[in-house]
Amino acid sequence: MCQHQPPCPSADSADRESARLAAHHPEQGWSLLCNGVVLFEDTGELLPDGRIIAPQRPRGASLTTA
Repeated sequence: MCQHQPPCPSADSADRESARLAAHHPEQGWSLLCNGVVLFEDTGELLPDGRIIAPQRPRGASLTTA
C-alpha cells in the first residue's frame, strides 16, 4: 500500500503510528495513515484487518468535571 521510500512501517509493526498521513480530519477526530491504520484523537486505533487498539491514556489520569 505504501509507495514511500523507505517504506512506512506496516500496520502490524510496533511503530505503525510513524507511517505518513494519507488523510487528516481533525474536525472529526481521526487520521488515516498510508499503512491503512486509522488513528483517533483519543489515541485509539483501528487496524486494516478490523482489530481495535484501545486508547492508551496515561496512568493516573483522572477525569475532571466542571
